[in-house]
Amino acid sequence: MSKVTKEEYAGMAGNFIHDIIDDDLKTGKHTEIITRFPPEPNGYLHIGHAKSICLNFGTALKYGGKCNLRYDDTNPVKEDMEYIKSIEEDVRWLGFEWTERLWASNYFDTMYEAAIALIKQGKAFVCELTPEQIKEYRGTLTEAGKESPYRNRSIEENLDLFERMKAGEFEDGSICLRAKIDMSSPNINMRDPIIYRVVHAPHHNTGDKWCIYPMYDFAHPIEDAIEGITHSICTLEFEDHRPLYDWVVREVGFWPNPPRQIEFARLNITTMVMSKRFLKRLVDEGKVEGWDDPRLSTLAGVRRRGYTPEALRKFCNDIGVSKADSTLDIAQLEQCVREDLQDKVPARNVVMNPIKVIIDNYPEGQLEDVTVENHGKIPEMGKRTVPFGRELWIDGDDFMEVPAKKYFRLYPGNEVRFKGAYFITCNEVVKNEDGSIKELHCTYDPATANGGEGCERKVKGTIHFVEASTAVKVKVREYSYLLKENEEGVMEYDPESLKEKWAYAEPSIKDAEAGERFQFFRKGYYIADSKLTTDDEKVFNCIVGLKSSWK
Repeated sequence: MSKVTKEEYAGMAGNFIHDIIDDDLKTGKHTEIITRFPPEPNGYLHIGHAKSICLNFGTALKYGGKCNLRYDDTNPVKEDMEYIKSIEEDVRWLGFEWTERLWASNYFDTMYEAAIALIKQGKAFVCELTPEQIKEYRGTLTEAGKESPYRNRSIEENLDLFERMKAGEFEDGSICLRAKIDMSSPNINMRDPIIYRVVHAPHHNTGDKWCIYPMYDFAHPIEDAIEGITHSICTLEFEDHRPLYDWVVREVGFWPNPPRQIEFARLNITTMVMSKRFLKRLVDEGKVEGWDDPRLSTLAGVRRRGYTPEALRKFCNDIGVSKADSTLDIAQLEQCVREDLQDKVPARNVVMNPIKVIIDNYPEGQLEDVTVENHGKIPEMGKRTVPFGRELWIDGDDFMEVPAKKYFRLYPGNEVRFKGAYFITCNEVVKNEDGSIKELHCTYDPATANGGEGCERKVKGTIHFVEASTAVKVKVREYSYLLKENEEGVMEYDPESLKEKWAYAEPSIKDAEAGERFQFFRKGYYIADSKLTTDDEKVFNCIVGLKSSWK
């Protein structure tokens, strides 16, 4: 995994967040920029998180600052060490390294002290309304909420009840600590929000020390303040929560220079599932192979699919940062992947829909090696040899019995170039009883060796081939999009989004290692699957086709 350098982000295009940072540096409000990437370890990261990772870590690199990886592990019920391990692998795979790895749970003592401080100021109270009653009392967007009957308890009573909550005297959901703000606020998030709840569950980091846990909206600003985060960059759904974020750090009063929350539009891509909940459901129901299924938007999935971190970083930087929600065409992402691979990946001959070709005038039992380039436009990538003989496989797309207009590949009576080998003419089509093609009988011109190099006669079509006796049978996995539109116009899971087929490949494919990428000549870019490829069987995932529909 290559580490991103400061130089890559030094020229990073500016955005409204960087304008804010520039002003803060100019006025002296901050002399060092500190950001953070704060995932909750309750699932695998997806491409939407890649935008946040690139923005937070990239901003720190641009300004020579720091970026922490901090786990918002305030909910012990949903969190798992499997997710923590995957998050760190994803961040490093994208090329970033954190300044510090931190845990929200390490600050539980400070958060408890902050809650006590609010109670002592008369700005928090213990409430015994049920969750359903709290929701009912909260009001609506057009109607003010109603105060809890427990809102005006004395400070002493609140302190006693909160200590008893901590001691484990109450059942889950029976009691909570709420901030005392304004039940008539037009912002529902400010209507006496819950800041602590009872959860009798062990925590992966703190064990059984706590049975009360802070809510995200209370914990997050405190975490940022403790770490000295200067700019807390988050997605747009937290914009309505910013007044509460500011209220917490201001009213607790422990930090003289609190952080500033800034929101940006989250990443949405057509046909891609960006919901952790939906992704988890697909995994739990067994509709996909796991969190790293190549059809998923998870970073583990696109990594297994064959996407490169360089392509994802370029995509995230190209799309920019804005305050307006929008949905991008997946073709734009695929084009970034295609552009990144086109100068990196060597070609290999692979025949997907094989048709047998017999060269009648080629000596039986004879094999020869012909030389082909590893990359048609980059001579530095060198050349390789592939075997040529009397019996060959060609791709079904390269033959038409009745050719369409301007079809220059193989058809009866036509001559084409077999790449790196000879000019071949099709003379006869032999069919099976069901009418399908059994084999093509052709002849070759011995004077056109090396693909007709130096030959005065020209042909318009060039096709690839695989020699039959040395061919390696490989499994190819082709993907369509995980979601498709049904008759009602609703996007739903497509069980046909994965199709497997067998193909014939040139002998060098036997040496392909898991994770190795190739361009299958004139087909697309493929990667040897990291989980299914073995010494005995090669399985390739289609990364992306050669042509783009995006402009």
